[in-house]
Amino acid sequence: MAYFRKLGPKLEKLLDLLDKNERWLIVIVADPDAMASAMALKRIMAGRVAEVGIAHVNEISRPDNLAMMRLLRIPSKKYTPLLRAQYDRFALVDSQPHHNTQLTDIPFSLVIDHHPKAPESPVQADFVEIVSEYGANSTIMTEYLYNLDIRPGKLLATALLYGIKTDTQSFERDFHDTDMRAFRYLAKFYNRPLLHKIIRSEFKLEWLTYFAQAFRKIRVFGKGIFIFMGKVESSDILVILADFFLRVHGVSATIVSGIFQDRLVVVFRGDGLRQDMGKYAQRLFGEFGSAGGHRTMARAEIPLANVSDQHVSQFVWNRLQACSRKRKEDGPCQ
Repeated sequence: MAYFRKLGPKLEKLLDLLDKNERWLIVIVADPDAMASAMALKRIMAGRVAEVGIAHVNEISRPDNLAMMRLLRIPSKKYTPLLRAQYDRFALVDSQPHHNTQLTDIPFSLVIDHHPKAPESPVQADFVEIVSEYGANSTIMTEYLYNLDIRPGKLLATALLYGIKTDTQSFERDFHDTDMRAFRYLAKFYNRPLLHKIIRSEFKLEWLTYFAQAFRKIRVFGKGIFIFMGKVESSDILVILADFFLRVHGVSATIVSGIFQDRLVVVFRGDGLRQDMGKYAQRLFGEFGSAGGHRTMARAEIPLANVSDQHVSQFVWNRLQACSRKRKEDGPCQ
């Protein structure tokens, strides 16, 4: 049995897209898996196209993500219309266009992702590779590097290994055997001290006040916890809180929401036993904005203009309660 998939015709189709006269922009919703995947695709494109850039549509504020960018020298810029105008072709990794409203109007030529497909939002691009059984997009990119006989350097290997580690939560979330094989393969090349330095950069000191606020705002529904944080300086705070409160004994799901800039952001975490968080998020908020994700982790982003006149926290709570009533009457709300 081969160590990784033999990509064959898929690899040829990908390489056929690359023209030395064209400039490519790789667009991401930045997190460790997305940044690592962008680095890998940039390495594949190097020398095959005129230029490759990386741009993120979200704000990067989590200390570990900032440390990853700095220590692994990831040259990502904030996506703007002016930046977009400088490129001929666009690629998307670790996401699909319907996941974020800022992605929907970009004419992607290449999409590589590991999130579940949404039948109502098919991905349109010249090259599409979606392997939803994999726990990390970095695993797919490691396969492509392997098939191209490209040995990842220390910085790229460290990024990809960290991408797999974070998206599988050190293999505590859903993962595939190939994720394990990719992790073992990358372990030959990564820089351990750099990885440890990134992992230790988890919180900003000023963020600790959000934990005190969250404890006061907890609302319990069934075996779940709901928290509305109001305005936050970064949506990453909601992710950190959702992960933290899922560790509470007897809790099977956490839903932490807040207002970031002009959007309501709702972060879902679950134990994977009772409910599919990705389908749950889509059912609750799909009609109001972008929503979706995996069985154990999901996210919704809703423009405040799409929220009814009621208070934002009450809007989220009412959606949760309506879904709970439906689950009692008709079965799972997903």
